[in-house]
Amino acid sequence: MDAVVNFTSQSQGRDRIFRATQYACALSRYLLRNHTERKDLVAKLKSLETNMSAGRKLFRLGNTINSIEAAKRTMRLSDRVLCLCLTAANVSRALYFICDNVLWARSVGLIRDIDKERWSVNSSRFYFLSLVMSLTRDVYMVLQLMAERARDKHFRQKMELHLNESPEVAEAVIPQLDALLFLLWESLKSHPAVALDTLKNICDLFIPLDRLGIYQSNAGVVGFCGLISSVIGIVTLTQPMLKLKP
Repeated sequence: MDAVVNFTSQSQGRDRIFRATQYACALSRYLLRNHTERKDLVAKLKSLETNMSAGRKLFRLGNTINSIEAAKRTMRLSDRVLCLCLTAANVSRALYFICDNVLWARSVGLIRDIDKERWSVNSSRFYFLSLVMSLTRDVYMVLQLMAERARDKHFRQKMELHLNESPEVAEAVIPQLDALLFLLWESLKSHPAVALDTLKNICDLFIPLDRLGIYQSNAGVVGFCGLISSVIGIVTLTQPMLKLKP
């Protein structure tokens, strides 16, 4: 019970609960779209989804400053690739939150003279750029892990044993590809924080891709991916050891 209280007392915790609820509603609405007898339920889910989205915008009012401070910290990283990727991701996230805050101010009537569609598109663009840079960081870290594992003598013996024990795989798959996939799997399995962050960013990427029209999916895919990334966000917040650093 204490863990639940501590989680919900954090603004990030409440935001992630709201986010998971929002995308769960979106997914449920998509699955029930053809059930005419569930029209009332679908309408209630849509209303709840809208309320969760509005609530999240309120929780994110201070996130611009947090992202700027995070960018200042990542600029001091000694690894140039991580420095570039994380700083660009944090700056893009800060710009995304600025757009998000302006849209919130318009929705509550504090600002009237703005082009809502333009600000919404810019918000999605900055969100997309932030995710691309975060995914670039993930790929870089995965490659580093794979290189480190490949240099390990015990792991090379384990790989050779795996290839020798699966001759039928070698016939169907190029041995080098099988070895590469085995190396990738073992690297991610030994570092779940990297695996979770990569999966989360891949899932999140479908949201701006759909909004920007770069890759049109549907409300069901967006809802499912948003729900999965939200659950991962909740897990990493409750289990700090699973959160990727830096």
